[in-house]
Amino acid sequence: MELWKKSIKELKELIEKKEVKPSEVMESFAQRTRDVEGNIKSYVTDLTDQAVERAKQLDEKISNLSEIPELFGIPIAIKDNISTKDIRTTCSSKILENYVPPFDATVIKKLKNKEYLITGKTNLDEFAMGSSTENSAFFVTKNPWDTDRVPGGSSGGSAAAVSAGLVPAALGSDTGGSIRQPAAFCGVIGLKPTYGRVSRYGLVAFASSLDQIGTFTRTVEDTAILLNIISGKDPKDSTSADVEVPDFTQFLDKDIKGIKIGIPEEFFVEGLDPQIKELVMDSAKLLEKEGAELVSISMPTTKYAIEAYYIIAPSEASSNLARYDGVRYGFRASDYRDLEEMYSRTRDEGFGAEVKRRIMLGTYSLSSGYYDAYYLKAQKVRTLIYQDFMKAFEQVDLILTPTTPDVAFRIGEKADDPLQMYLSDIFTVSVNMAGVPGMSIPCGFKNGLPVGMQLIGKPFDEGTIIQVADRFTKLKDFSKHFPEF
Repeated sequence: MELWKKSIKELKELIEKKEVKPSEVMESFAQRTRDVEGNIKSYVTDLTDQAVERAKQLDEKISNLSEIPELFGIPIAIKDNISTKDIRTTCSSKILENYVPPFDATVIKKLKNKEYLITGKTNLDEFAMGSSTENSAFFVTKNPWDTDRVPGGSSGGSAAAVSAGLVPAALGSDTGGSIRQPAAFCGVIGLKPTYGRVSRYGLVAFASSLDQIGTFTRTVEDTAILLNIISGKDPKDSTSADVEVPDFTQFLDKDIKGIKIGIPEEFFVEGLDPQIKELVMDSAKLLEKEGAELVSISMPTTKYAIEAYYIIAPSEASSNLARYDGVRYGFRASDYRDLEEMYSRTRDEGFGAEVKRRIMLGTYSLSSGYYDAYYLKAQKVRTLIYQDFMKAFEQVDLILTPTTPDVAFRIGEKADDPLQMYLSDIFTVSVNMAGVPGMSIPCGFKNGLPVGMQLIGKPFDEGTIIQVADRFTKLKDFSKHFPEF
């Protein structure tokens, strides 16, 4: 039995019935990791061996339990910008290369309460700034479907780990598409919840008004299971929302008759690969056959989302990253004459090129004389984008778009052209700007590479996204498609 091909739900049932032990589950994933991790390099810190030992302890523990927690013995990988107590958390940056947090992020505490097994901390673009995981200070993660190509970013390590079968699920973070874009490139399901649905406490900040922790899975059912666990108000996070958390598994196995799905004309424009457009529209028509109603809509200000995002996000980054100065923690330059030179050399040597680029962009946008011209104007555009979404949701229940304009690009193809790299997120950033939930699900292949379709929902209505995505994946199930090595 190839346990590494099983979903969270399937593994949970096998463990509950005592048909397999947690150690057998973990050993299957560990062997898969030994076989393929060298080819894709998804982990910054590989904790597979420790997870195997922990699983053996759970073998002993299970006989004394009257009720088995949802994630008992289930391996899950964690993006390396989410704080894990006593486990290195680097943000794939030289400046935090040896940082070991003294606390767990709230999402990690919630997973621990369900007895999950952490298999490792996954690679990312440094401080989550990038769309390809090429900006890691340590190494480039590769796409399991074609190791000459990127897995997307910034959560490329998490997406690649789930895609390659190293784990059934992983956590990532999404600031402008950093879960959905790599999910599309790697052929897995990626969910960015509504801003405030999941606590950000313990997530190393990039852009605080945009960042959101989310999930990578192979099935919509597993997404619902994980979202149940990590959602909820957190007193440690002032931006977490005090709203009811439904049981998201109740949205599974439902019909979608009468659900109105908006098709925004601005997302099907020049620059979108024709084959991807065809796959996405064919998928929409499949949902229509199931009883959904397709509605043509217009969202005119969303075309300005990229420009506004790349003013707001770097501005927040320049503020958040000011704390990395070589004084309190992290890397410190060794050769300096005075305090000012220590600051400048530490940041020059500790940060990579993309992080420096965004810090400079953000600092310029916030500087005297330019704040009103750039940052304030971008925030006004952000409000218009939010209003576009709210107007659309007066007509429809969901919005359907491509996740990316093309399939995964080759490693190095866009490394010297930041503007082309930024355009990789053209269909995803508006979701973060509006704070609404979005999910990427596989909808086909182009030349052997996965293609993703994006479902966007009303604020705190992840349930409808799950309902429609589950229906679609029952019709076109890509969860058993694994890349070959």
